[in-house]
Amino acid sequence: MKRLMAMAIALSAIAPAAMAQEPDLQRGERLEKLQFPAATMELKGWTKFGNGKVYTLPVKAGQHVKIDFSTKSQFAYLAIFDLAAPDDEAIFGTDEDGQTFQTTVKQDATWLLRPYYSKASPRRGLGAPYSILVEPQAASAAPATAAPAPADESKPSPLFPSRK
Repeated sequence: MKRLMAMAIALSAIAPAAMAQEPDLQRGERLEKLQFPAATMELKGWTKFGNGKVYTLPVKAGQHVKIDFSTKSQFAYLAIFDLAAPDDEAIFGTDEDGQTFQTTVKQDATWLLRPYYSKASPRRGLGAPYSILVEPQAASAAPATAAPAPADESKPSPLFPSRK
C-alpha cells in the first residue's frame, strides 16, 4: 500500500511537467513532432482558419537557431510559443517581429511553431501556402578585441604634454 501511495505521489509530481509540454491544439490542427535538425530543414504547408499543421521543436540550452517564415499571402503568419512558459504569450510572431527569428536558446524547452491565417483578414481564398526554414547556426564567436599596446614611457603623450 505504501509503495502504491509513493508511486501515486511521484506520478502526480511528474504529470504537470509532462503535460506542460503538450500543446493545446485548435480545432482542425494536426501536430507534427520534429527533432532539432543537424542541417537546414524546410517545412511546407497550407493554413486556413486554424486548419493545418503545427509543429513542436525541442531545443536545448546553448543551441543557436534561425527560423525563417515565408508566404505569398499578406494574411498568413507564424507564432512561436514556449510550451514550458506559464502564459500563452508567443515568444515570436511574424505579425509584429518580422519574418526571421534568430536566437541562442537560454534553457531547454519545447517550442510550438504555429502557422496561422489571420481571422481579421477578408474571407477570400482558400487559405495560404507557407514555408518555414529551421536552420541550426554555428556558435557565434565573440569578436576578439586586441589589447591596447602598453604605453611607451619614453614618448610624451599627445593628449597631455609634459611640463617643463
